[in-house]
Amino acid sequence: MTSLASPALVGRDAHLRLLVAALTSPPAVTQVQGEAGIGKTSLVRAAVGLLTGRTVLLGHCHRIREPFPYGPVFDALRQIAPALPDREQLSPVTGTLRGYLPELGDHLPPAPSPSPMDDPRALRHHLFRAVHALLGAARGVVLVVEDLHWADDGTRDLLRFLTDQPPERLALVVTFRREELPVPGLPFGHAYRRSPGVRSEVISLTPLDVEGVRSLAGALLGRSAPTQAFAAKLHERTAGVPFVIEEVVRSLLDVDGPLPSLDAEGRLPSLDAESLDRMAVPVLLREAMAERLTGLSTAALRAVHAAAVLGLPAEEPLINAVSGHNPADGSGLCEALQAGVLLEQQDGQYGFRHALAQQAVYDAIPGPDRRSTHRRAMAALAAQDPPPLVQLAHHARRAGDVAAWQRHGGAAAEHAAAIGDIPLAVELLEGLLADPKLPRKARGPLALRLSRVAAIGLSHRRVVRILRHLLSDDFLSRQTRGEARLNLGVLLSNQAGAITAGRQEILAALPDLADSPSLAARGLALLAMPAWGGEPLAMHEEWMAQAEKLLVEDHDPELTAAVLANKVSMTMLVGSPDAFELAETLPVHDPSTAVRRQVARGYSNLYDATLALGHYAAAERFADQSRRIAEETGALYPVFLVEMSSIRLDLLTGRWDGLRERALAAVEMAYEAPLLAVEARLTLGVLALARGEWDSAGEHLEAAGVRDLDSGFLPVAVAGSSGLVELHLTRGALEPALGAAYLAVTRLRRKGVWVWGDQLVPAAVTALLKARRPEEAVDLVAEFAAGIAGRDAPSAHAGLHLARGALAWDQGAFDEAARCYAEAREAYLAMPRPYAASRAGESEAGAWLALGDRERAADLIADAGERYAALGATHDAARSRRLLRVLGPDRGRPAAPRRGRKAGVLTPRESEVARLVALGRTNREIAEVLFLSQRTVDTHVARVLQKLGVRTRADVREPRPDDRPGPVTPDSPGG
Repeated sequence: MTSLASPALVGRDAHLRLLVAALTSPPAVTQVQGEAGIGKTSLVRAAVGLLTGRTVLLGHCHRIREPFPYGPVFDALRQIAPALPDREQLSPVTGTLRGYLPELGDHLPPAPSPSPMDDPRALRHHLFRAVHALLGAARGVVLVVEDLHWADDGTRDLLRFLTDQPPERLALVVTFRREELPVPGLPFGHAYRRSPGVRSEVISLTPLDVEGVRSLAGALLGRSAPTQAFAAKLHERTAGVPFVIEEVVRSLLDVDGPLPSLDAEGRLPSLDAESLDRMAVPVLLREAMAERLTGLSTAALRAVHAAAVLGLPAEEPLINAVSGHNPADGSGLCEALQAGVLLEQQDGQYGFRHALAQQAVYDAIPGPDRRSTHRRAMAALAAQDPPPLVQLAHHARRAGDVAAWQRHGGAAAEHAAAIGDIPLAVELLEGLLADPKLPRKARGPLALRLSRVAAIGLSHRRVVRILRHLLSDDFLSRQTRGEARLNLGVLLSNQAGAITAGRQEILAALPDLADSPSLAARGLALLAMPAWGGEPLAMHEEWMAQAEKLLVEDHDPELTAAVLANKVSMTMLVGSPDAFELAETLPVHDPSTAVRRQVARGYSNLYDATLALGHYAAAERFADQSRRIAEETGALYPVFLVEMSSIRLDLLTGRWDGLRERALAAVEMAYEAPLLAVEARLTLGVLALARGEWDSAGEHLEAAGVRDLDSGFLPVAVAGSSGLVELHLTRGALEPALGAAYLAVTRLRRKGVWVWGDQLVPAAVTALLKARRPEEAVDLVAEFAAGIAGRDAPSAHAGLHLARGALAWDQGAFDEAARCYAEAREAYLAMPRPYAASRAGESEAGAWLALGDRERAADLIADAGERYAALGATHDAARSRRLLRVLGPDRGRPAAPRRGRKAGVLTPRESEVARLVALGRTNREIAEVLFLSQRTVDTHVARVLQKLGVRTRADVREPRPDDRPGPVTPDSPGG
């Protein structure tokens, strides 16, 4: 066959410039989309070929893959060594990657111990952080992930994590076929939102027009372009898809000897429009590939068919074995290579140039031949050590061998689950259950296995549909149906966040578990946790009593520890005085690893409970105990939960530095398990509220479970509702504020656990008083006081002081209001809870101001303002400065001296303005948030643009912490 010149990147100049610009402007995320054969890979290769001084990391997603979570990214990371600094400069968390990247053993810190392999969520959390840290430390890397439409769920999750807050020096490129994405139009599985300061491009490649087809044909021929008529006909037959054009031109020129000479008009005699019409083979790829195969010998054709059936690049011995023709000289494979049908790829493997070509050949193989080739592939792959289980399952299914498909598919699913690749395990089991040829008696065990696997994974949508369909049939035994339904309830309650639906499934499972008291007790203990569901506390206590009774019938040490952990957690959550004493009964020193894992989970729950009550020092102790025992027993999921909850602890205790970034990462990581992210959502909402970012605050507070309170973690959902009440009041929307307050108060009243109302009740009282409903406010405070009486809940009692202070203020009893607010402020300082203390101090200052003590009021406001500034609560700090200005320049504490202004360095006030500009705020809105005049804001915006060296507001990015030279200081009275 005549050789062709490498095809030029025809018609893609603008795309190439855009891609190169993105790759050289990190951090950047570029999506290259287009149909098969459109030239995505060619474009990316041309772009990276123009780069200098950058390390290109290339990973591929494959249609058939063995269990290896995040495989395409890890394959790419194997090439990162040249870009890494010394191992001493790497974060210790990158040592987590040692087991996945042995090639980098000399470059990574020691691996942490123990291995988290049996806790998929904890493993994912550590791996994501490790990958992010490794890419963040590397010098100038370009990460390319090809064919994202074939990516496993884990890879897609990891890429979502990286795109949310990309490392500063990373340029990420993904290619995909939009029409083949699991979620249409969402390559990362959800809507991608560009982070401030990150360059984001979407490059959509479309078919070539007639002139582009003509140019490409000329480039392929290595000479002048063919005639316009030929190009038009070629465009008509190929739809302008570059790969199909190349295949057609190759087929047309499949002749021996040199290319014929051009005629006087610059045309090839054999390449005119009529020649396309005379072709026996239509020019669509399938027929073009079939034409190219007609001249091959039997041995070569068998080799090509074997490569098509294998689907993945393979070495010569495997291709020969699958072909059924195994000549010593390998002449069949050599002929296929010489004909250009197969190509030699990396590591001595052979395959097709393009997946389109492989599919075209595969579809052309007669059915009987195709099935026999799949059987030979099974035999050859089964002899490998270790055998590729997923490939064996694939070939068994295509060969029509149901028994082998069931055997290999089940083994592959079990192996995938064992190493933490839960999405692949679910996919394999789902495929087995969807096969109509699967024997009926095999469906029950597979359904049960699917429910068990899904209960420990993160993906849930497909599994919920499958399990519900299976449970609607009557082929499952009573015991199997009960356990599968129980697991479905756990799945809905945990991963899906559908608490109401999950509890319904657990309740429906209990009658079928009459002969399995241990499983029934597990379900009842889950129902007994009062922070979830719409049932009153008395019902939770009844469920717990039933679970404890079942333990007597079927004593199991691990189950006993699990139920005890839930009972201790329940007792702490409601603020029982004996909760801490009961916590001491957890079997910390039990010799059983399984039992101590339940203890670690119990301490994790106690951490959440003490956070809700205001026992922050105790919370730290429980967190340390949970981490220690979890690490000793190799069960790191409790550590993961503690780390997620630590976001809220840092919010409450005033450790806000870097907190927003941590919370955003947590939300991104738990996108399919929203319950895991509610504390991060609450944190983001409160931070946004403190900074005057109203829209962002509303979005995050709504996502903290404030609407569907029956399916939320109630202590967090109620706190989110209090934030919404405050947001509406700040915006002057009294009716929405009352609506949010009534919804949450009604839910809390029905539950009967008032200790979680520490923030809600004061906010609701404020709304009621503004609405001129003092009687309702008085009744609510009385109900709250009765509900927390005798409860060990410092936060709730501080909240009661706030609520009583608001009532006293409304009644004109300012001295009583000052006393109540002072008691709240002191209680918050003792916890410590500095932001809440500052808010209480402001309220106390208002009472002293009403009593005429301006000096005392100014001191309290200045003290609150200093705390706000230290926290980064810019809106609150600005309000405090305004109040001090109202009191007069000689009131309050003197302002800290201004720092000298450096050219190009933003002052603290300018950083606040720049952040709001980057968020899209108008000058008038900025003035409202920062309590400034619009003229002052106009001046600040002009200085920001000048110092940042940008021309428009759209070019302003949110300042990083290191852009701010020092703490916010009070402005002059004219500010």
